[in-house]
Amino acid sequence: MMPEQLGSVGMPADLAAMLQRAPKLRIAGSVEELFDLATGERQCDFFDVTYTLPDGRQITEAHVSRVRNGISVNYLEPHMRRRDPDCMVIGDDRPTDKPRFKDRFGYEFSSLREETLEWLAGQELAAFFFKTGFRDLGAHAMAVAPANAGFFSLALAMLQGILPFDSLMEGFKPTVFVLVAPPFRHTHFNGKQVVVHNRPPGRHEIFSYNLYPGPSAKKGIYGTLIRKGEKEGWVAAHASAVQVVTPYDNVITIMHEGASGGGKSEMLEQMHREADGRLLLGTNTVTGERRFKLKTDSVAIAFDQHAGAGAGPRTGCVWRCHAGAPGRCAGRRRWPRCRS
Repeated sequence: MMPEQLGSVGMPADLAAMLQRAPKLRIAGSVEELFDLATGERQCDFFDVTYTLPDGRQITEAHVSRVRNGISVNYLEPHMRRRDPDCMVIGDDRPTDKPRFKDRFGYEFSSLREETLEWLAGQELAAFFFKTGFRDLGAHAMAVAPANAGFFSLALAMLQGILPFDSLMEGFKPTVFVLVAPPFRHTHFNGKQVVVHNRPPGRHEIFSYNLYPGPSAKKGIYGTLIRKGEKEGWVAAHASAVQVVTPYDNVITIMHEGASGGGKSEMLEQMHREADGRLLLGTNTVTGERRFKLKTDSVAIAFDQHAGAGAGPRTGCVWRCHAGAPGRCAGRRRWPRCRS
């Protein structure tokens, strides 16, 4: 049942009706609440994320464990431990250069959407609000997932941030929705990862039919920023940024835009040294000779704590670049430093 205070949030009628019908709805307002929810109850150290399929089979998607430094999640199926690069499809008829749901699966997404909302209406749910992007970038957003998939909600909140309900401004109206329905991976998609972007007028829905957060909690939100930027005349750059300060106080700021796995995060690290402190410059592949730099002064590496697709601290993921001013991207001039 939907809490009364949600009446002040401008929500589409069909999604509000789904939340109203749910037997239990928990609105989380902090990462700590989602941390507790990730293993079912505060006192639980181990938790299995399990669903019952229509044919009676019990499917365990993941083992969740409390560990010394947080939460550990083990997906039972190896292919669920990484993002499937072909999992995204578009569920509407708006312009796109991506595969459409109808073309891949042979029927309209609208029928599966209704089936998904019907299934969610019968589950105990957990929801929270957040804002995509940074400062004036992005949109108001809401995530809805089965309560027993709390670890997924936790990952999304750590990536994108979370807004306490009592902090929502008057007239808060989500236009981005992330809805999670894990069993459909088995009942409709032969066990494969599928994330559907659906763009009805005035909103952007992301239906995640699997619990690996990469395609939806990260890349899905990135997709909403790309779409918004296209409308408003700015580019969402998939990048990291670093500011290097030399021992002589020279400042060099670098933004590295590139694909996932392209080495953006490594740009934020100090150079790797040998055990004795020397710097390996290179190895001659013919003779095996190794050349070292014996002594080097350290540099300070500073990173923008707020660059990214969401509101929480990070070393950089999505940057807003203004179309009318090449080279001008949102960010601060001097950032916190860490020196090795």
